Amino acid sequence: MNSAPANSAPANSAPANGAPANGAPAAGRRLVLAVDGGNSKTDVAVVADDGEVLATARSGPFLPQSAGVAAAVDVIERAVTDALREAVREALPPGRHPPFDHVAAYLAGADLPVEEEALAREFSARGLAPDVVVRNDTFALLRAGASAAWGVAVVCGAGINAVGVSPTGEVARFPALGRISGDWGGGQVIGEDALWHAARAEDGRGPATALVDVVRAHFGVHTVEELVLDLHFDRVPYGGLHELAPGVLAAAAGGDAVALGLVERLAGEVTIMAQVCLRRLGLLETPAEVVLGGGVLRARDPLLTSLLERGFAAAAPHAEIVVADVPPIVGAALSGLDRLGATEAAGSRLRARYEEGVPA
Repeated sequence: MNSAPANSAPANSAPANGAPANGAPAAGRRLVLAVDGGNSKTDVAVVADDGEVLATARSGPFLPQSAGVAAAVDVIERAVTDALREAVREALPPGRHPPFDHVAAYLAGADLPVEEEALAREFSARGLAPDVVVRNDTFALLRAGASAAWGVAVVCGAGINAVGVSPTGEVARFPALGRISGDWGGGQVIGEDALWHAARAEDGRGPATALVDVVRAHFGVHTVEELVLDLHFDRVPYGGLHELAPGVLAAAAGGDAVALGLVERLAGEVTIMAQVCLRRLGLLETPAEVVLGGGVLRARDPLLTSLLERGFAAAAPHAEIVVADVPPIVGAALSGLDRLGATEAAGSRLRARYEEGVPA
């Protein structure tokens, strides 16, 4: 088990009744409700303080910025109510309330400390646990992938973000609010730009590109313009554009110049985000792990991987690239076990269970 992270007791902890995080356990094992809330899905797990995974469930996307805080937390509570409480009934003492000792929620959309605090208050109001910690989901990636309590993590799934934690607990992060905060990358942006290039290639404003065929084939349309109109009239969900990312990578590997430009830019964005975090924390000139995660990076595309290796060799030569081999829910659960003061053996048991494969 990795040692307890430096950010294991953040200021946005919001105990519902003032109970200490490491107080005396209730009858039976203490339980963590771990949450990994993403833009496309939300994973939850109930983990006992000995590392046993008692139950898992998956629900819809966690979207507090568009759906609102209460509606976003409803997505998680439905998963708990419908699946988890029934699954752990035998593990809970009769009449026990709240059902969990700690909620460890690591969430996309919790991009700013004020958003983390608002979500922590909402979780506490639901009475799920006497102790709640809410952090951005990139912290869970770092906890899941790093061998030490510190390092840098870059997530590239539907969106892109990065965080860093120093050995002394200092944190480096970005607002991660999209283009308005200087961000570029993630499957959604790659898809949007692929469509932009494909539309211009089809009507003659831009250079020819294989992305025209990528767009047509993936969405089953005869022309790119047909898809554009479907998006405009809400016949096709705009969020589905992130599904184009694998096709863009394949086109780049096949030598398409336009697609290659997008992949090169993505590699540059991942590299610069990590480099800035390392520099802010004074870690640029010392060995440090950079954990990569999210669907785009976990796919280990050969072209993107080679571009990243070259980029880090030039910009952060002391960095050790680590691709997370377990999902972020593991980082959320490990952070929850840290909060309860669980043993290293408990963390190892949890990690081993997910390495074997835990059904969602």
